[in-house]
Amino acid sequence: MFNLGWGEILLIGIVALIAIGPKELPGVLRTVGQALAKVRRMANEFQGQFQEALREADIADLKKHAEDIVSDVSKYDPLTDTQKEIEKTFTLPDPMAESGSPTSTAAHFNPDDPAPPLPAPTTAVTDGEKLPGAVLPPIDIPLPDMPAPLTEKDFAVAAPAPDKPADSADGKQVGGQGVKA
Repeated sequence: MFNLGWGEILLIGIVALIAIGPKELPGVLRTVGQALAKVRRMANEFQGQFQEALREADIADLKKHAEDIVSDVSKYDPLTDTQKEIEKTFTLPDPMAESGSPTSTAAHFNPDDPAPPLPAPTTAVTDGEKLPGAVLPPIDIPLPDMPAPLTEKDFAVAAPAPDKPADSADGKQVGGQGVKA
């Protein structure tokens, strides 16, 4: 607070001892201590009230923000928004509005005109038969060979192979027959 070092405090103590006297010095120091304690309490109270005012201002801002969010949420209707999006997606654009001038109108339509001719269907020949439709290219893919027919040997249980003694790393046969040369 006052940034006093030990040297300054010692100097103030010596001057106070000389000016006040040794008999009254303890009472004066007690009074000064009580006054400093009052000043600190008042400073702490002021700081506490200031912090409380800041908290109340923050709380008021948060409350206002929460009310804004609640009002925005109450205006939001997901069903209506979804319905509008679906209608917009399935609405077809008017082709007359986009192109400027139509290519054909009702004035160009004459019900007595014959329909335009359809293309004549062609026939395809497959294995000597005539089929209606478009001509298809011949299929030239070789078929795989047929597998051999199944026999009883295919279903027989295989006999296990006889166990052979394995060589160990030190040259001795497993099973005690002796040493390999």
